[in-house]
Amino acid sequence: MSGPVSGPASDREAGRAAAIDAADVVVLGGGHAGIEAASAAARMGCSVALVTMDRAAIGRMSCNPAIGGTAKAHLVHEVDALGGVMGELADRTGIQFRILNRSKGPAVWSTRCQSDRDSYARCARRHVESIDRIRIVTGTIVAADRDAGGAVSAVTLGDGRRIPCRALVIASGTFLDAVMYTGLQPTAGGRADEPAAVGLGGWLARAGLATHRLKTGTPPRLYRDSIDLSACREQAGDADPQPFSGRTDRAAFPVMPQVSCYLTHTTAATHAVLRTGFGRSPIFTGAIAGRGPRYCPSIEDKLVRFADRDRHQLFIEPDGLRSDLIYLNGFSTSLPREVQAAALATIPGLERARVARPGYAVEYVSVPAYQLGPTLQTHAVPGLFLAGQVCGTSGYEEAAALGLMAGINAACRAQGRPPFTLGRSEAYIGVMIDDLTTREWREPYRMFTSRAEHRLVLRQDNAERRLAHYGHRLGLVGDAHYRRVAARAAAVEDALRALETARAVPHAVGELLRAAGTAPLAAPAPLADLARRPEMPFRDLLAAAGAAGVPALRALLTDAPLRAQVAAEVRYAGYVRRERQLIERQARHEAVRIPQAFDYAAVRALSAEAAETLARIRPVSIGQASRVAGVTPADLNVLRVALHR
Repeated sequence: MSGPVSGPASDREAGRAAAIDAADVVVLGGGHAGIEAASAAARMGCSVALVTMDRAAIGRMSCNPAIGGTAKAHLVHEVDALGGVMGELADRTGIQFRILNRSKGPAVWSTRCQSDRDSYARCARRHVESIDRIRIVTGTIVAADRDAGGAVSAVTLGDGRRIPCRALVIASGTFLDAVMYTGLQPTAGGRADEPAAVGLGGWLARAGLATHRLKTGTPPRLYRDSIDLSACREQAGDADPQPFSGRTDRAAFPVMPQVSCYLTHTTAATHAVLRTGFGRSPIFTGAIAGRGPRYCPSIEDKLVRFADRDRHQLFIEPDGLRSDLIYLNGFSTSLPREVQAAALATIPGLERARVARPGYAVEYVSVPAYQLGPTLQTHAVPGLFLAGQVCGTSGYEEAAALGLMAGINAACRAQGRPPFTLGRSEAYIGVMIDDLTTREWREPYRMFTSRAEHRLVLRQDNAERRLAHYGHRLGLVGDAHYRRVAARAAAVEDALRALETARAVPHAVGELLRAAGTAPLAAPAPLADLARRPEMPFRDLLAAAGAAGVPALRALLTDAPLRAQVAAEVRYAGYVRRERQLIERQARHEAVRIPQAFDYAAVRALSAEAAETLARIRPVSIGQASRVAGVTPADLNVLRVALHR
């Protein structure tokens, strides 16, 4: 016979008010940032309390059920290379994979997958629950205690419970003091049918952190069976889908059945209907003051900003294999429900669409990231780290990357280990953190390949070669996988050397050169020289030149990812060489460190604007100071002299 596993309800309620067991690291939020932060800290050996308002909401995709895309894919690959989990979750739950920007160079190729929304959340939750050192606590944090030195020492939950800790990562997404709008009627909440997190925003302000409000939005969800897909253009996935994670078994990939998405457009009639609702738009009437993401605007924003366009693309994307819902990508809106429905009826394929849930906007509290250092720890409160939308980004991928870095550094602080940072020349993650912490962003930040000045060396295909050694050193990348990464890196280097030494003879490649429309060979030439010709198909060149007889090149004939990586390296070799020389020169500036307590006001020759800005942002090096808006070359020279003295 079985009995109760706990005492009476009154005893359980009394226990809720007591202190919870201490944790090395507390993570607030179970979204993409929180998952990476909690997972990283726990796998580095810390005890972790993951605080979430709803255990079932861990890993829930608030907006588009998709991972990756232009530049965002680079972040996912880098998270995976460092030992994060987003890439594996995407691979296990993706229902369409495509590589974007194929018509351009490999530096901007970017993987994107459409995910099964429910499966992604389920896999994410199972991952978190499978880690012994993570304890999931239901609730929300309203304040943090600080020790005599001002550092975080505990957190207090809304019901009075208290968790002693050594570090706190806030990854609260869009939930801090959040308000949702469909039309002019505000509703407290950070996501449909989920409450706002109230209290912590006020504590952050009292702790000395400036805050402001930002806005994001989501489109309506439509019933799949009410859409006429025959009136839309099909977008199939790649015939040879490529995974995000280096740990994914390619032989068993893809895991889930693959499906198509579809493309349609708004019309002049759509725009006319939408404009009738502008007078009841929370954006245009001022009900929402926070700025939304510039590069993912609402449909009403598009009509104002791009008034000369008579149509806008809309992507019809399935929520999942077993879901009857469609996500209408490109139609984010906060207009009244009846205006949304009327506008949808003017769109090809959507004339009879039934709305399962209207689009809405969310306005929430955010902490401008110039108040953070490169480790994502706040200047004002030691031991407090921020990650994701709460510090001004937009997108799952940006959140995951910041969550991973915040979790790593929270664990390093808790364990007394040196902090971990990445530079702009090492990773897109480094670019993003440097951008966030050296500028005062007034709108949500989104990653683009154009933001990375060294993108030729920061490709998605070489993320593991660049970063896996860091993940291994931190304890996030296992020995067996790291040996595979090292072996693959060695194979790339061996192939590059072989391409420089192996010779193609004129008669063997003559037909191929003629077919490619490129100049014939008069004498044997290194394969690398021919491979650098942009019109030359690399695999065909290898086959014609007898690569099967060269051990270092043989695998390139059958291993497409390895071949693509080698092709990119050999074709960009000259550019990459110049990039690395530039990186070495810039490294001298990054090596000149600035003490965090440096008194800029005491440097009289420094301009007043530069002194004020530098004191607020607190760059860690001359290199970072050079990227702060308002700091001139003359200011930098003065600063160098002052530091030397």
